[in-house]
Amino acid sequence: MRTTTKRLLPLFAATVALGTLGASGAALADDHDGGQGSATLEAHLSELNDSGASGTAWITLDGNEVTVKLDSSGMLAEAPHAQHIHIGGTNQCPDPNMEGTGVDGAIRTTDAAGSYGGVQVSLTKEGDTSPDSALAVDRFPVGDATYERTFEVNDDVAASLAKGDGSVVLHGVDHNGNGTYDGEQESDLDPSLPSEATDPAACGTLDLAQMEQWPEGGAETGDGTTAGIEQAGALLAGGGLLTAAAAGGFALRRRQTQK
Repeated sequence: MRTTTKRLLPLFAATVALGTLGASGAALADDHDGGQGSATLEAHLSELNDSGASGTAWITLDGNEVTVKLDSSGMLAEAPHAQHIHIGGTNQCPDPNMEGTGVDGAIRTTDAAGSYGGVQVSLTKEGDTSPDSALAVDRFPVGDATYERTFEVNDDVAASLAKGDGSVVLHGVDHNGNGTYDGEQESDLDPSLPSEATDPAACGTLDLAQMEQWPEGGAETGDGTTAGIEQAGALLAGGGLLTAAAAGGFALRRRQTQK
């Protein structure tokens, strides 16, 4: 019988590590030429790390404007899940059977960098969508969610998407099945977090598609609650944007559980 108590997991700026995974052109330009054309992409996300997670993502590109819809299932309930468009490497998802550097061979985020590259777009519910928000957990969906948002990307990202390059990755895996992010192994992105909080849960390669009809459903961006990030520390001004210089942070709620 093991009991874990509520603890605060401060989330300091981890985006510097993510930026080293090839996230070029991190800052969004204020003005775009809009010369990338248009495209429709689709990705079917399959589980990694035996997470049980899956999902489908649809993206429409019009110049530098993208509209993303993402449906996910099998995610850890009441926990925030970072979600991104990765571009680089071979623009593929890793083999789910690959041996990672995590506990019992679990795949960690950097283990798969050669396959899906670095974070180029953070699929946040509001505010910044650049790699700087790669771990802005207070602005990511909680648990299973339907996400939809329209925003602008920089020229490099637009050009990659127009060619059909990129993958959609969901993060956050409850390896030990106790209903919360914990464990002794540190995250490879931020040592103040357990590896479970940032390990990839599902991945899908973006492919160019001819979609006759946009998937039906409301333009939701997660459940809109604060579940999973209760007892937060000092949230950064302006929506809790994480930056490398941030001295504050926020906490992932550690629920009392028994196993």
